Amino acid sequence: MATIFIVIAVVVILVLWVISAQRKLVGAEELTKNAMSQIGVQQSSRWDALTALVELVKSYNEHEYGTLKDVIAARQGIDHNSTAEQAQVQEDAFNAALKQLNVVVERYPELKADSMYQKTMDSVNTYENQVRVSRMTYNDTVTRYNRLTRQIPDSIVAALFHFTEKQYLREDTAKKDMPSMKF
Repeated sequence: MATIFIVIAVVVILVLWVISAQRKLVGAEELTKNAMSQIGVQQSSRWDALTALVELVKSYNEHEYGTLKDVIAARQGIDHNSTAEQAQVQEDAFNAALKQLNVVVERYPELKADSMYQKTMDSVNTYENQVRVSRMTYNDTVTRYNRLTRQIPDSIVAALFHFTEKQYLREDTAKKDMPSMKF
């Protein structure tokens, strides 16, 4: 009789442990989804600021405006279900559009001097910093989540409930190398 109680106690403890581990994994996964959603919000704000800059370009050159408008129209939203790869594609698209805008601005120095341009560019820089912080937060939450899915004993529950490893946002390799300071 005592053996039955011991077996029942062990089974109850195991069930409680599985429930606890599953809840911990769900919580960690939700944090990664939230962090990705925050990236989407920040990227959207940054795209809106870039759109405002493109509207300023319209008064200087209609062709340049049309080209930039097409680039912006091709953007896709990032939400909590997006992958790190999808977020990176949008990041790359934004950087390409911003580079293209910078070329236009170099051609029209009076645009660069425009106070509205300066104000909007400041907001783009503000959103850029917010995206950077959101990306760091995402990678931090992915680290915690991946650690849970890979470490024993939680990895057993992760495998049972199909929790898979999340991908990190990759760093821009072009920004890795320090620019030359030689003059």
